[in-house]
Amino acid sequence: MTSAPQASPPGRTDDELARSDIPTMLRYGISFAGRHRTALFGDGAVGAAVLLDRLGVQPRAVAFLAKVVRGGGVRYAAELREPVPGDEAVSVVRAWLEAAATAGNGIDGGEMAARWLEAVAELLGLRVVHRSRTAGE
Repeated sequence: MTSAPQASPPGRTDDELARSDIPTMLRYGISFAGRHRTALFGDGAVGAAVLLDRLGVQPRAVAFLAKVVRGGGVRYAAELREPVPGDEAVSVVRAWLEAAATAGNGIDGGEMAARWLEAVAELLGLRVVHRSRTAGE
């Protein structure tokens, strides 16, 4: 007996992804592999890109922050006066960095956080490019 193929889960909207609990996703995704990490680099990264896009943060600022995390650590980046431009963006990103810092995985955790920020920067860049291309049509 064969089972019927399962339908793919329905897509999530930008608003739903933006409401994701990204600090929790960071704590679990950095600490645990498997589904937690998949969620962090999937829905978590997209939700973060949506939020930062709405706050006007440029992809290069997030990519630079990833380099800061890689070079100085997550805790160092969380203590920066302005890890990204914009007051509201600072408080959002600082909450993410503080959550990542509590994962307690030392260098490995910092590297995972830097990779996640790079993924967010790439997704943010794709959103910006797509918007500029569709605006010209």
